[in-house]
Amino acid sequence: MPPRPSLHSLLLMAASSSAAAAGGDSGLLLAARRRLPVAAVAAVSAGGHRIRLLHSFSGPRFPIRHEVACCVRSAPGAARPPGPVTVRSRNVHSANKDRTASEARLGQLVQRLKNEGINPKQWRIGSFQRMMCPKCNGGSNEELSLSVYIRHDGMNASWNCFRSTCGWRGFVQPDEVPKVSQAKSGIESETDQEVEASKAAKKVYRKIREEDLNLEPLCDELGAYFSERMISTETLRRNKVMQRNWGNKISIAFTYRRDGVVVGCKYREVDKKFSQEANTEKIFYGLDDIKRAQDIIIVEGEIDKLSMDEAGFRNCVSVPDGAPPKVSSKIPEKEQDRKYQYLWNCKDHLDSASRIILATDDDVPGQALAEELARRLGKERCWRVKWPKKNETDTCKDANEVLMYLGPQALRKVIEDAELYPIRGLFAFRDFFPEIDNYYLGIHGDELGIRTGWESMDDLYKVTSSCIFFQVVPGELTVVTGVPNSGKSEWIDALLCNINQQCGWKFVLCSMENKVREHARKLLEKRIEKPFFDARYGGSAERMTPDEFEAGKQWLNETFHLIRCEDDSLPSINWVLDLAKAAVLRHGIRGLVIDPYNELDHQRPSNQTETEYVSQMLTKVKRFAQHHSCHVWFVAHPRQLQNWNGGPPNMYDISGSAHFINKCDNGIVIHRNRDQNAGPLDVVQVCVRKVRNKVIGQIGDAFLTYNRVTGKFKDADKPTIAAATAASAQKRTNSYGTNSYVKSTKDNVAYEMPFPIVPEDDLDSSQDGRPSAEKTNCLARWHHNPSS
Repeated sequence: MPPRPSLHSLLLMAASSSAAAAGGDSGLLLAARRRLPVAAVAAVSAGGHRIRLLHSFSGPRFPIRHEVACCVRSAPGAARPPGPVTVRSRNVHSANKDRTASEARLGQLVQRLKNEGINPKQWRIGSFQRMMCPKCNGGSNEELSLSVYIRHDGMNASWNCFRSTCGWRGFVQPDEVPKVSQAKSGIESETDQEVEASKAAKKVYRKIREEDLNLEPLCDELGAYFSERMISTETLRRNKVMQRNWGNKISIAFTYRRDGVVVGCKYREVDKKFSQEANTEKIFYGLDDIKRAQDIIIVEGEIDKLSMDEAGFRNCVSVPDGAPPKVSSKIPEKEQDRKYQYLWNCKDHLDSASRIILATDDDVPGQALAEELARRLGKERCWRVKWPKKNETDTCKDANEVLMYLGPQALRKVIEDAELYPIRGLFAFRDFFPEIDNYYLGIHGDELGIRTGWESMDDLYKVTSSCIFFQVVPGELTVVTGVPNSGKSEWIDALLCNINQQCGWKFVLCSMENKVREHARKLLEKRIEKPFFDARYGGSAERMTPDEFEAGKQWLNETFHLIRCEDDSLPSINWVLDLAKAAVLRHGIRGLVIDPYNELDHQRPSNQTETEYVSQMLTKVKRFAQHHSCHVWFVAHPRQLQNWNGGPPNMYDISGSAHFINKCDNGIVIHRNRDQNAGPLDVVQVCVRKVRNKVIGQIGDAFLTYNRVTGKFKDADKPTIAAATAASAQKRTNSYGTNSYVKSTKDNVAYEMPFPIVPEDDLDSSQDGRPSAEKTNCLARWHHNPSS
């Protein structure tokens, strides 16, 4: 509501107006006359007077009012008024300047409203104006549903259409008004209904008497109208439905009662034009019917409440004001929640209910109303209905349509079959029955996993339905570890190539230890099965041809996408997952590789332990995998091992936290033989140490051989497996892992010591497949003397 013009504004604008100059009596002077001495008003209205500010004064003789003494100077030839005139201080030039600026702003607002299609015959400033909505044209009844409000100072203008199926609203400002003032003015989301509601917060409701409403029994015409809607005379009588004859128009009168006393009355014409008694308290229609009720049904209209009566449900009420066009962004405080004040006014009746069935209309406003009610009443005790079809194509819109088309028994079944109102994050198993059915029937084809491409691995960790060791399943997290230079990255690359060849999966790679060109070389060698260069490691094998190279580049581009930092900053796990999400949505990738963990940025709050951080991080990774049905391979290095005998490390040896094995779905250790007495040095032991889902695998070891020329892995032969198994068993007998590592008193995990950084070119060590002498000596020195 615009502020009331002050006395000095009235007087100064009157003095500067042309009407006052001509000696006429303007409306401004009429408004000021109530607050000025007669002599002062007469002096100004006599014409041609100017007001000059002299000084302000206050003192003990004037304890209440702070006034300004002004000298009214007459135009030449005019008589001077007898004495000074006192008004509140304001500079005349400032008032004129403000008025000119306001007029300019108002002109801009009017033009912008016209651009929106809002163009009434006459503009009203500082008050709400109802007109036809240019978007919905008032619906079939052509009602004046659009309310427009323009501030008197021209700072902004807003509008809102009150038809629930439209709900068009907007806000405009002049150019020179800062955008921040929109929020400060409180008009951004404020409609005229909300403004009026805030004014009504302190208003005393009007008490009405039934005899003053001049209501009368329903005529035959209205009786026939209800009969067509399957509402009986007994139901109308019990609910005291009457009529009112006003202006030669007969309207249905729905009386709102509390304890039998009329509180309000709502009128409805047959063509769905509504009105109601002004300034009355808002309550439910049929409030007395839910007194001390355990189950309550809430509908959207009075006729729907009568329809529930016909079906035998008297514990039903109707909202008084219909449905909103959409769900609000937040719930206001009780004092400001005027749209749903009837809920607060009827709180005593609602608190005793243990179950509230929301039977609102089956349209967007009706669903929005159900959500608004559930948010305020508590979703945990709310239920919702599912309206049946009235024919092969259309669904019943509300309770009355069910009664009319299907009968009272169908309406009873709708209420009896009401479902729990959904709560975000809380589900029933039946919500997932379609997914469970597809899993049972094998609709997607990857329910039992995808083969790894190695028979020895398919008995442990694979992606198919044969005898299973391990399988790759979408939506899971696999943690891969192993000591440096064991071939973890090479094995994962080979696995991805096998899966792509079988199923056509695409992948996104976040491999911080690999240069792009080196990573491309390794992948192309595995794909084409020829060396990339004519180099010593290729021996006598033929190098890939240019045509093969070009075809391989096309395969690389279609199969793999890269996540890489373009500067020297470390990537965070959130950054990686955000880009992986984009790759899922844009390219349809099915697998993500993060290699390795220690190349990520692990900044954490000072009050958070590393164990807590790792747990939180792995939870994010698992949620990403499950939500996007994407398998994630996460490479994590082990901590420094004490008294290491050359055997494969344990999953609990991963640097950082035991959560790596606790939270992953699958845990794999890649270990390379470094002991010539234990067999060939190119044997790679794949240790499956954890499989959460027994359907896709089991714990065990598989042995593969590595081809340095092509970078491919193949199943080891039986003698090699027998020798490697015996050597592995001997090492486990004397394993470091029983009592050889220290526990941290802070995190209760294996004590983390810095592992020496050994450049890992996977298994590319020497020409004959053995580690180079320099690397072997380095590892040997470190294992015997970790401090060196």
